[in-house]
Amino acid sequence: QVQLVESGGGLVQAGDSLRLSCAGSGRTFSSYPMGWFRRAPGKEREFVAAITGSGAITAYTNSVKGRFTISRDNAKNTVYLQMNSLNPEDTAAYYCARSSSWLETSSSKYDYWGQGTQVTVSS
Repeated sequence: QVQLVESGGGLVQAGDSLRLSCAGSGRTFSSYPMGWFRRAPGKEREFVAAITGSGAITAYTNSVKGRFTISRDNAKNTVYLQMNSLNPEDTAAYYCARSSSWLETSSSKYDYWGQGTQVTVSS
């Protein structure tokens, strides 16, 4: 059984930065691409970023390109999401997930999910 636990969320002001962490269990953590998704109030869950198992390749949704950076430390079984220049539109619950395939943008391609961490950006 794979467990994913997010942390690092909080309440910040527009323009601030946050780093989210996702700690995973299992000896095969480095074998799987990982992704971050978010769900804002009243909206559907959306893809934010993904990273391959080695960390060599990443993908981002357009709205966060240049502001967010996904990375991973396989020795620590942890994936990170560095979020800079946050704005109120980034307010959402953020979830990490393990991909069952490649750098997928569809949540249906992810088989394990964390419980989420809330990010709130005030203007």
